Amino acid sequence: MADMADRLNLPLLDACGVMPGEAVLDLASGAGEPALSAAKRVGPGGSVHGVDLVEAMLAGAVRRASAFDGPPPRFTVGDMTALPFADGQFDGVTCRFGIMFVPDTRACLAETVRVLRPHGKAAFMVWGPLADNTLFRELDQAVTEILGPDPADALAPLFRFDQPGTLARLMEESGLRDVSEQSLRPTARVPLEKPFWRASLDMAFAPRISAAPADSRERLDAAITARFAALAVEGICALHLHAMIVSGERG
Repeated sequence: MADMADRLNLPLLDACGVMPGEAVLDLASGAGEPALSAAKRVGPGGSVHGVDLVEAMLAGAVRRASAFDGPPPRFTVGDMTALPFADGQFDGVTCRFGIMFVPDTRACLAETVRVLRPHGKAAFMVWGPLADNTLFRELDQAVTEILGPDPADALAPLFRFDQPGTLARLMEESGLRDVSEQSLRPTARVPLEKPFWRASLDMAFAPRISAAPADSRERLDAAITARFAALAVEGICALHLHAMIVSGERG
């Protein structure tokens, strides 16, 4: 999935206007992207700092950064609604598929504006509608088929900002200006024989799977494999994605 990751990371950095020599903050860095891609772009004259609330996630980012060719990003455990940085410290703030999980979006955006320098830019990537995202759509349908409807609607947070204008309005209210949206609709073509869906299944549906009967995982894996096999052509499955980038500038 590395090629697909680049097709998401690089447009996000473009929307943020990341340039050589700049200081960039990456929110909800997770396993290290797009912080690692940003570090390549800013080069030795710049700096990248990633934060994530989950220390175990950042352990993977730190491990990847140790093999980085050039000055690596720094990673810190931190809360997006109470960032451990000084006012006006960064030229750009990025966030890939993270802001939808923050209960207090306004507090997160206020902190984003606070740590940005004047004319600094922020760019957030969120998912478009579930129906437009093959991977999550098929996983959701398979889980429902085997485990039944989810009363907690575990996928709801992922698609919290799936409608145009939803996040943009909050960003404008936070004080960001010239807010714009763009849609990305890349397609990943992956070999059916690879368990490309497993990480997303474990991430998005972990609570449901852990509470399910012991034999359900084997049935669930079989149902998922069958669904993607039905979509495959000559052993290759096309995964259509719909993501949106919402960006704005600090006045």
